[in-house]
Amino acid sequence: TSRADVPTPTPGRYAKQLVSHLGHKLTFTTDGDTSTASIGEGTGTIVVGAGVLTLLASGADEASVARVEDVLGRHLQRFGQRNELTVTWVRAAP
Repeated sequence: TSRADVPTPTPGRYAKQLVSHLGHKLTFTTDGDTSTASIGEGTGTIVVGAGVLTLLASGADEASVARVEDVLGRHLQRFGQRNELTVTWVRAAP
């Protein structure tokens, strides 16, 4: 598993934008401030917090986690380019 905490004053806006954009190809389920989708063989989760947008990537193997990280991270950085959002993933210890 992997996690990225991205500080932003508007986490809800970025979460909505990610879910809307990626929702054209993926099916998200949303429960409160948490949205989850299968991405390839992995699972991506977007969590809206107070001043932070948390991205979670999980999968059975390295390649699955890496794919989720790429999809969520790349799109969020593109959306937040003007505000210089940076996504830094931290892998959980095995």
